[in-house]
Amino acid sequence: MALQDLGENLQPWCPLGLSLEWVKTVWDLDFTEIEPLDPSIVGEILETGRDAFTKLYGSLFPFATDESGSLESIWTFFTENDISSNTLVALFCHFVQEAHKKSASAQYREYGLHAAGLYFLLLEIPGIVVNQVFHPVMFDKCIQILKRSWPQESNLTQKRKKDHSKSSKDNYRKSRKRGKPPRKEDYQVDELSREEEEEEEEIYFSGRDLCQIRDAIFNLLKNFLRLLPKFSLKEKPQSIQTCIEVFVALTSFEPIPHKFLISQARNLNEVKHISELAYYGLYLLCSPVHGEENKVIGSIFHQMLNVILMLEVGEGSRCAPLAITSQVINCRNQAVQFVSSLVDELQASVYPVLGTLLQHICAKVVDKAEYRTYAAQSLVQLLTKLPSEEYATFIAWLYKYSRSSKIPHRVFTLDVALALLTLPERELDDTVSLEHQKFLKHKFFVQEIIFDRCLDKAPTVRSKALSSFAHCLELSSSNTSESILEIFINSNLVPGIQNLSNTVLNPSPVLTSRNGYSAQSRTHNNDEQTLPGERCFMTMLRKRIKDEKINVRKSALQVLMSILKHCDILSMEQDLLILQDHCRDPAISVRKQALQSLTELVMAQPTCVPVQKAWLMGVIPVVMDCESTVQEKALECLDQLLLQNIKHHKKFHSADRSQVLAWSLLALLTIENQDLRRYLNKAFHIWSKKDKFSSTFINSVISHTDTERSAPAWMLLSKITCSSPKLDYTKIIESWERLSREQSPNSNTLGYMLCVIGHIAKHLPKGTRDKITGVIKAKLNGFQWSPELISSSVDALQKLCRASAKTVLEEQGLLKQVCGDVLATCEQHLSNILLKEDGTGNMDEGLVVKCIFTLGDIAQLCPAIVEKRVFLLIQSILASSAHSDHLPSSQGTTDALDSQPPFQPRSSAMPSVIRAHAIITLGKLCLQHEDLAKKSIPALVRELEVSEDVAVRNNVIIVICDLCIRYTVMVDNYIPNISVCLKDSDPFIRKQTLVLLTNLLQEEYVKWKGSLFFRFVSTLVDSHPDIASLGEFCLAHLLLKRNPTMFFQHFIECIFHFNSYEKHGQYNKFSQSERGKQLFLLKGKTNKEKRMRIYKFLLEHFTDEQRFNVTSKICLNILACFTDGILPMDMEASELLSDTFDILNSKEIKLLAMRAQTSKDLLEEDDVALANVVMQEAQMKIISQVQKRNFIENIIPIIISLKTVLEKNKIPALRELMNYLREVMQDYRDEINDFFAVDKQLASELEYDMKKYNEQLAQEQALTEHANATKGPEDSDRVPSAQVAPDLEAVPALAAAPMAAAAAAAPMAAAAAAAGQDNADVPPTQSRPSAPRSNFTPTLPPISENGPLKIMSSTRPMSLSTIAILNSVKKAVASKNRTRSLGALPFNVETGSPENPSSHESSLSLEKESDRTVNHVTKRAISTPENSISDVTFAAGVSYIGTPATFFTKEKHEAQEQGSDILCLSLLDKRPPQSPQWNVKSPARSHGSTRSSRRSLRKAPLKTAN
Repeated sequence: MALQDLGENLQPWCPLGLSLEWVKTVWDLDFTEIEPLDPSIVGEILETGRDAFTKLYGSLFPFATDESGSLESIWTFFTENDISSNTLVALFCHFVQEAHKKSASAQYREYGLHAAGLYFLLLEIPGIVVNQVFHPVMFDKCIQILKRSWPQESNLTQKRKKDHSKSSKDNYRKSRKRGKPPRKEDYQVDELSREEEEEEEEIYFSGRDLCQIRDAIFNLLKNFLRLLPKFSLKEKPQSIQTCIEVFVALTSFEPIPHKFLISQARNLNEVKHISELAYYGLYLLCSPVHGEENKVIGSIFHQMLNVILMLEVGEGSRCAPLAITSQVINCRNQAVQFVSSLVDELQASVYPVLGTLLQHICAKVVDKAEYRTYAAQSLVQLLTKLPSEEYATFIAWLYKYSRSSKIPHRVFTLDVALALLTLPERELDDTVSLEHQKFLKHKFFVQEIIFDRCLDKAPTVRSKALSSFAHCLELSSSNTSESILEIFINSNLVPGIQNLSNTVLNPSPVLTSRNGYSAQSRTHNNDEQTLPGERCFMTMLRKRIKDEKINVRKSALQVLMSILKHCDILSMEQDLLILQDHCRDPAISVRKQALQSLTELVMAQPTCVPVQKAWLMGVIPVVMDCESTVQEKALECLDQLLLQNIKHHKKFHSADRSQVLAWSLLALLTIENQDLRRYLNKAFHIWSKKDKFSSTFINSVISHTDTERSAPAWMLLSKITCSSPKLDYTKIIESWERLSREQSPNSNTLGYMLCVIGHIAKHLPKGTRDKITGVIKAKLNGFQWSPELISSSVDALQKLCRASAKTVLEEQGLLKQVCGDVLATCEQHLSNILLKEDGTGNMDEGLVVKCIFTLGDIAQLCPAIVEKRVFLLIQSILASSAHSDHLPSSQGTTDALDSQPPFQPRSSAMPSVIRAHAIITLGKLCLQHEDLAKKSIPALVRELEVSEDVAVRNNVIIVICDLCIRYTVMVDNYIPNISVCLKDSDPFIRKQTLVLLTNLLQEEYVKWKGSLFFRFVSTLVDSHPDIASLGEFCLAHLLLKRNPTMFFQHFIECIFHFNSYEKHGQYNKFSQSERGKQLFLLKGKTNKEKRMRIYKFLLEHFTDEQRFNVTSKICLNILACFTDGILPMDMEASELLSDTFDILNSKEIKLLAMRAQTSKDLLEEDDVALANVVMQEAQMKIISQVQKRNFIENIIPIIISLKTVLEKNKIPALRELMNYLREVMQDYRDEINDFFAVDKQLASELEYDMKKYNEQLAQEQALTEHANATKGPEDSDRVPSAQVAPDLEAVPALAAAPMAAAAAAAPMAAAAAAAGQDNADVPPTQSRPSAPRSNFTPTLPPISENGPLKIMSSTRPMSLSTIAILNSVKKAVASKNRTRSLGALPFNVETGSPENPSSHESSLSLEKESDRTVNHVTKRAISTPENSISDVTFAAGVSYIGTPATFFTKEKHEAQEQGSDILCLSLLDKRPPQSPQWNVKSPARSHGSTRSSRRSLRKAPLKTAN
């Protein structure tokens, strides 16, 4: 019966017109190419449509499931009826191939799926091996149709994929090298893809079509899974790979709404989703039936990798990252679940493959934050499936991976470590080796991975590591957070590990442990003991907070905040201050982070007063930030902690931490941090515009005025009423009446109350205003209120009078009426004290202060009623100075100051506090009366110079600066006197002057004239670090923004001014007093470091254009002046040139585009940053060429000429020139070679000079190290004050190749000695071997006769001649019958009496070290004299050139030494003999050739010095 049905259903598939040749061709071509089938045959088969497939399938199905019994054989039936299985397979392949086309209709796609199902059914029927039905290509096509038959248009993400494909092509084109045209093949590919897209757009699939195709795919997949257990693919690896690819692609076909379980006993009839069937197919492929398990599983894991990493999956996929949607995340979760279930079932056999998968996840994760996070979660979830031994092995690999040279690898390791910390810590297992047991602990991840990445050389990694720390400390798992806190809080030091040089920053002294061992010296250890290479975590964190990269600082602040949350703040106040200071960080994002961190910290520790103060000091001033977003963040923090927590006092609960915190902060603002209240005015003004203060809120504040929180409530109310004055004043008046009647009211509360009354005055009834006015007037008349309340009361009086008056004239009349009596009382009181004989003896100091203060405030309200008598009274207080006989002013205003008559004929001494208040009052009077100001300003300036009281000087500065705004021209002449206060002995005065001058300069009331700029920048090197920091801020962030060229315009003159060089015709010519010069003096070697600090600060804030121009200006205005002989070459010039070359050699003067390192640590997500890098590299190339050209054409000739001048005059600054030249020759080697191509002789000389100079530096450093190693403790006891320095004047001896190394330097010796005497009382500064300083002429200590002289100090490098010189001095002392002088030495040796050997002074040379005498055999040219001098008997600067050395026997040599004390001298009236001419010819030049123009740059021949 079954065969009969089969025969009927096979009739459409056995068309008579089918060509056997076509069938044979299909098989011969291995199904790779299929010729079109005759349409009539296709029509005959499809006459019944889909039934042709389904009926045949129904007829064949019993034979595949053995339902037909063993008596019937389908293959016998085929043979008997002449039915070819090859024909059927060829026809099936036709329909499968048609369905593969992208242009196939829904019907043909369905036919192809059915045809593939018939082919799989044939394979399922026993006997197929004999009949050769299986073909691998046909098999693969039938599998691939599962994926290709689904139309791409139905995919909801089709449009996104097209856009992504387009953008990928665009990015590909953009990433091509510039100038390289795209290949022809690229155009062809684009054209084909465009045609395919057009074809796809022409096809439309209805919802019904899609459902039918989906059902066909589902049925085909289920039928194929029924085949898999029966049909082995063991010998068909390609087919297995195809199955895996298709199944993995189908896993994301549709979401699986429930959690699925994969097992052998799974009933396929219960499965309803294609994705679940796909996972079951992958599971079946892992069966031993299909080959070696690990190979198949490895292939499956390889394909599943993209699903786990959320990448595109499929044939020809570029593995581009998918948009992270819920569907993509679900697919990832299902893939991880499948791998986990597979590992659970297969256990140990799959562990190696799983380890490989985990490593591939690490290596191929998309380098974007979100993808890394999901990948790390997947990795950790799979890692939990491993037992402890394999787990530890993988962590060991991960530890090595964290030191990969690739930044993304190191970043992802941190994500994994962070995810691992969320898991419970594994217990130690016996299966784990001892060396791997540490990998099971959380402490390992924290200390060995995360901590070390905080020291990474890439800022991206450092930032990520710090963020990981912050996240660790915020983990919800209490066990994890406690273990981390134990590591970082309870322990000050964290053990370090061995760093790899290619990933970790170079070790610095900051990270060196207390016992002196480097952090790199530690080796791995399994225990938790403190190791020699331990490193301090907090030290590292503080260093990261100062990191140059913004993201690193931002992450470090997060860590610091997290640590402070769990720490005792009292022991970490310095770290709290760091957090506060970064609210003013230059970077906007860092400022925002600091605000957020401080807010979170104060909410975490609401009762900690230091944290509250830090929050106030950090957050409130930021409401004035120039960046609106930062300002909004500060207002948000203020609103969150202050306003939102203010509730009615009936709802106040002490257990409510937020309310308590709000009132605590307001109380601090009221009492301790009153200076911050001015910033609140800005905040409340902004809030009032936003209608932030409702009537309910205002009433809630008023409700607290009668509680213990009255003072902060009144303060808050005073700010609110300033912006929103409409409120219920009944309770306010009641509180006023009660408080005003008290004998000693709280001054803070009363002051705020007066402020509130002033704001609501116009809303009060007239009777109430008059009553309040009378009370205030009575209090002022009786001087009953403290000075703190006087200003508030006077302001309230003015507002009350303004509210009562209708016009301005009426207001003035009321003020005169009210204030006249108070002013008269003040005048009478002062007259009784100052004009009566015993007035000062019986005066009440506090009462006088109140009187003076009241008089000043009243006088400002009513200047017209102030009589001259009042002026004289105040002036008489100032005239009663104990300094009336003090020296006059040293400025140009001396005559004006001296000509001022005394304020009062009779001088009675007044306390400083009274005089200080009198100055403020006088300033208020001067603001209203110009004539008084003209007379008072010179006297005030004089007071500024002669007064010893800090308060008096401070008030004088304030008054003069205020008067400068009103009378700018009048005060302008006294700005130099004010600027002198920048060097006042009191730091407070210096700071006050700095702030006030900055304000005047910002508003342009004061100009940068004369010495003001140079005095201002000298604050950068103030001895007080806070003042120096303030000076930096004022210059860089306030003044420079107003005048961007300010630093550039003054830079050249800075070099002259700070060296006190006045010989230039243009610079440093402004007038200065001697006192001012001495106060701001920065010349000399001892101040070299300070001068360089100023220069570098200015250069750091130059633009590249300014750096380029200032380099040229330095060469033209300084160096060229000495080269051309415009300026004299003396010791003053040496100091100036030394600074100049150090400036030119500094990194700050190099162009930013030249010294900026291209960012190699950018992640793939930083597309904008990568574009900036490309632009930066292009700019660097252009700028580099311009700068090099300018350098070679304009600067090098001047440097070479100046080198010759310095050599000729033996100027010590030659050393700095050589340092600079050495750097230049390294940076511009090729350009310099081109420059010297025309004068090879000069080039060889310069190269020889640099070679000898480098050798000298190396030898000096080696000698210094040797001295450090051999110096014993007794050396320092024997010579306690000797300082050793290299002989820098001897550098010219190395500067010319053919000349002797010991050129005569006697003319320079006197100058050097003179310079040494000028600075004899100044200790020498430490110098480095790589860049030693140039004018140091030390003196030797008294020489002991009992032993040889020892070199005690190793802080300065020694030259090679040090030992030879000291031995010579020792020999001179021992003989006592003569003295010796070395003529080639660049100093004078003064002869003292034999009885007083300590009178000898010496310096150091660069001669060769010898134990006895100078070695006569040196490496010189043949005709070059060996030595420049022999033993002489006088200290004259004689240069003696001896005869060439001749080698004798020992006896003759000793005889020669004995006769070396004889010296032949010429008569004094005769010229000394000239040095013999050297018989040397240059091989580079012919005898008759003319000299090159650059030949003049060489040195003159050596001459005898007299």
